[in-house]
Amino acid sequence: MRLHILGIGGTFMGGLALLAKQRGDEVRGSDRAVYPPMSTQLQQQGITLFEGYDAAHLDPQVDCVLVGNVIKRGNPAMEYILANKIPYMSGPAWLAANVLQTRSVLGVAGTHGKTTTTSMLAWILEQAGLRPGFLIGGIPENFGVSARLGEAPFFVIEADEYDSAFFDKRAKFIHYAPKTLILNNLEFDHADIFADLDAVKQQFHFLVRTIPGNGLIVRHAQDANLTAVLEKGCWTPVMDFGVGTGALQAVLREADGSAFQVLLEESDVGEVQWDLLGRHNVENALAAIAAAHHVGVVPSQAIRALSTFKNVKRRLEVKGKVNDILIYDDFAHHPTAIATTLAGLRAKIGKARLIAVLEFGSYTMRSGVHQGDMQRALQAADRVVCQSPPDADWDLAQMLGEFKQPTALYPDVDSLVSGLVPCLEAGDHVVVMSNSGFGGIHQKLLDAIDASV
Repeated sequence: MRLHILGIGGTFMGGLALLAKQRGDEVRGSDRAVYPPMSTQLQQQGITLFEGYDAAHLDPQVDCVLVGNVIKRGNPAMEYILANKIPYMSGPAWLAANVLQTRSVLGVAGTHGKTTTTSMLAWILEQAGLRPGFLIGGIPENFGVSARLGEAPFFVIEADEYDSAFFDKRAKFIHYAPKTLILNNLEFDHADIFADLDAVKQQFHFLVRTIPGNGLIVRHAQDANLTAVLEKGCWTPVMDFGVGTGALQAVLREADGSAFQVLLEESDVGEVQWDLLGRHNVENALAAIAAAHHVGVVPSQAIRALSTFKNVKRRLEVKGKVNDILIYDDFAHHPTAIATTLAGLRAKIGKARLIAVLEFGSYTMRSGVHQGDMQRALQAADRVVCQSPPDADWDLAQMLGEFKQPTALYPDVDSLVSGLVPCLEAGDHVVVMSNSGFGGIHQKLLDAIDASV
């Protein structure tokens, strides 16, 4: 089958491209901007990429077009497809019909930690010899790719609450029909499609309705919003997890989360020692252990697998070190994710200087919905540096002026780099947080630091 994917540069649609290629389909795609690591992954797999949405990019003999949720009416390629009655469908619908229909699906849902937890779960099953298929919203370093068909019966998927397409406003995860479901957490996000927290809760309730009675819901024990969702109705057994609470719980051995004991029904089943940081990653690990246990992997085996887990690209990934200054790349773009990332690193580095460089890249962040939470989220940083959102209708400078630590605001990446580098000292840790390519800022910082030595 000849497939063309609109929005192929997104982590989800790019993952679909890999799965389709592995199925034997002929795959190409278009996007407005494709940047690493997804662009590199697609090119390595021999998938043709087109810049922009010119209708001429469409193969005249295309059998079906998979439409990403970034595509809207007025897009020239989409208008051509509609006018010429070219078959099209959403990415989640194609995935459900062509891959998931014959699999036992393990889904990972929640506002934060989906990508990391999905990667952990896939790695645990891999180390248990189960060769699962997976689709992950990032590139786990243990696998080197974001998606693969794997072998039956198991398929592990990052279950996103974002909408499926402009013509299908259901959450992606409604299509997946998981038998094992992780509910990591639930907060307000995606202000472009959800009016409020209750609207998000409603989608999670719809997801819970799809889980069979012989399945399992793995739920964060201390998340009140998840409790409220399950109180709307639940027809599936539930297993709670948490640090110091739940049927599966962790006892921290190190404050930075690099070592923790795991207890199942109060019985000691082993200790995880790894390179990851933060309480949030401890909780992600517990969720993955519980889900794997449901499909037959005993916790002690899962713990051994996690000791070799290498995390996901763009999750506090070290991009380089120059003049004893470390530059990290992190995907955090929500106050809770920002706070947990910085808290984990602070516990690791002690009193060393921590500089947060933040792009307000997502619609929710640009809209200012979370501006009241940002001072708390960034409190672990010694200095906060931001790029001005181009279309923000709220006063970011005023917000930063209320911070206790030094802050700076720049109109673009180049001026940010020029302004920040003279302030840096040997021993600093610079965490760049964004959900985009951020104008190649990581390498620009490394080059500028090197030039200043």
